Amino acid sequence: MLNASCMVCETTLRRSVEAHGVGLHHGAPVRLRIAPAPPGTGIVFIRTDLENTQIPASWEYVERVSYATSLMHPKGILISTTEHLLSVLYSMGVDNAFIELDNLELPILDGSGLPFVDLLRAAGIEETRRLRRYMRILQPVSVEANGKSVAILPSDRFQLRCHNFFNHPLVGDQILELDVTPSAYAREIAPARTFGFEYELDQMRDMGLIRGACLDNAICFTRDGVANPGGLRFEDECCRHKALDLIGDLALVGLPLLGCVVAEKAGHAMHVALVNKIMSDPSLYEIVTLDRASTRKTKLASPALVS
Repeated sequence: MLNASCMVCETTLRRSVEAHGVGLHHGAPVRLRIAPAPPGTGIVFIRTDLENTQIPASWEYVERVSYATSLMHPKGILISTTEHLLSVLYSMGVDNAFIELDNLELPILDGSGLPFVDLLRAAGIEETRRLRRYMRILQPVSVEANGKSVAILPSDRFQLRCHNFFNHPLVGDQILELDVTPSAYAREIAPARTFGFEYELDQMRDMGLIRGACLDNAICFTRDGVANPGGLRFEDECCRHKALDLIGDLALVGLPLLGCVVAEKAGHAMHVALVNKIMSDPSLYEIVTLDRASTRKTKLASPALVS
């Protein structure tokens, strides 16, 4: 039986919403528009500055996964730092949307997923008539290397357990366990901001990164504290933001997952490696829907295999 928080039908937005900002790494100004899309579309990025080139939010288009997850069209057209918005769309239950950009990197806004959650609330989420398909994990799948790992285990809901460690007096060992629902995500994960450590900044800038970073859009840890005037939003904000990134990368499977994700000090490259491993072996999962008629009787139907 599937968990009662699962949605029966696919969704999209009621209306379009917009945001403006700069990219975290490239520092370039960008306009973002999130628009409704027909059922079965999925999440599709559109570079409005480059002949409206479309790039689906799919594992098949992943190009780089170092300090952010980037997608690339076969023509060489890039969409960078996709994980925050994908995390929010996925967790808030938006199945179909067009994401229009007039530059190569999504705006970082305040460094968290919360501004995107607010945009979706302003837009409204609308249910369609197409049955929502879920990817249910049938057997454990894992990737591990150098003391780090990420795995997904069978479950009737989308759950996660994240463990991170950073050698800093305000961080250390942090663990987050959560059943990911729209309300839990908006409250517990979305407000957590991206972060970095003061000793790494020069090196990252030399690599051409964090050109748009500032204390308004990222946490900066000093040797023994935090440089941001307002401090941290959560004591374990680092772990919560890592969970945000993890969900955004898992969204690249293209369907909502039913499984329990366990991440141990993992990052973008390992998240995407797990996605690739899942998608390379169809025996690891099945695609299921819910029966609308049964939900009207206030209970869930047994999941039906989709051909």
